[in-house]
Amino acid sequence: MNKKIIRITTVPSSLKGLLKGQIKFMSSYYKMTVVSSTGGTTLEDYGISEGVKTIPVEMTRKITPFEDLKAVYKLYKIFKTEKPFIVHTHTPKAGTLGMLAAKLSGVPNRLHTIAGLPLVEASGLKRILLNAVEKITYSCATKIYPNSFGLETIILNHKFTNKKKLKVIANGSSNGIDTSYFDSVNYSNEYIDNLKNSLSISKSDYVFIFVGRLVTDKGINELIKAFNEFNKQSQNTKLLLIGPYENHLDPLNPETTDIINTNKNIISTGFVEDVRGYFAISNCLVFPSYREGFPNVVMQAGAMELPSIVSDINGCNEIIEHKKHGLIIPVKDEEAIQKAMIYIFKNQSEGKTMGKESRINIVSKYERQKVWDALLEEYNNL
Repeated sequence: MNKKIIRITTVPSSLKGLLKGQIKFMSSYYKMTVVSSTGGTTLEDYGISEGVKTIPVEMTRKITPFEDLKAVYKLYKIFKTEKPFIVHTHTPKAGTLGMLAAKLSGVPNRLHTIAGLPLVEASGLKRILLNAVEKITYSCATKIYPNSFGLETIILNHKFTNKKKLKVIANGSSNGIDTSYFDSVNYSNEYIDNLKNSLSISKSDYVFIFVGRLVTDKGINELIKAFNEFNKQSQNTKLLLIGPYENHLDPLNPETTDIINTNKNIISTGFVEDVRGYFAISNCLVFPSYREGFPNVVMQAGAMELPSIVSDINGCNEIIEHKKHGLIIPVKDEEAIQKAMIYIFKNQSEGKTMGKESRINIVSKYERQKVWDALLEEYNNL
């Protein structure tokens, strides 16, 4: 218990989304401290729920050189005072600032988990800048943990670092999934009927669901166009959109927003704290993202016995086996999304079988305790 570990994310919502339960588990073996931006009372609330110390350091998700230098200095002072055995960062900005400050302050073990590469969709000067920043992060780190095997390949192809520095923990994923929590048996028929009624979904409707940020990078423009066309021929279908817009970072096309607002068979709920009930009333996940690390949503849907339509990108194509757990389609392909929806809709019995196979797959490979144990072993071996 004498050894200290400091875990860092850019914003506190990432702690809850990426690391729920994990910090509390690790605190039985190490003295844990969490650093993130304040985010109102969110960071403090997370510390209370996990039973660990928290230290606020303001960090931004955008390119803000002056603010970033201030954050590096604050982190440097924290590391000099706390003298951690390990600094372990998550999310791009926290990774760069945290690894740089950790190296400057002499932290012996500097670990960074990669859960996605925003630079994959960037171009021009922005791409050059992001590539350079990524290389700085990796050079300051002593170990890099891509949370999928596909990400590991991308990192090596871009020559960001060498193979020796890379390791995928367990079978992938930053935190695994609690398959007893994400389980359809927790939801009664009465609950399902009531939730459907509240959303004007009838018992005969076939429900496709998307969970995540409603942004261009998640393939929402293509998804909405595809569903809108498919829905013209199949009126007893619904599309549930569970998640917030991020118009300041990655806005949707105006045409997409218009369709969402006018098609009565598209239901947008905004951010939802507990998505399980929405999975319980749905028949199939559609997740046509452009880029991912290791998407929690696809694991969650699989654990809830849903088949998934996913884009052929790392993470997604590691969780889903085509025609066994769902369908894998090309990226940015509106027509492919529509065809996959038609196939699942017309072959509902096969879809249910895929869903049952999905849960078996998630339980056997991605149960969160397996991921936690593998990461603990990694810490112990340092």
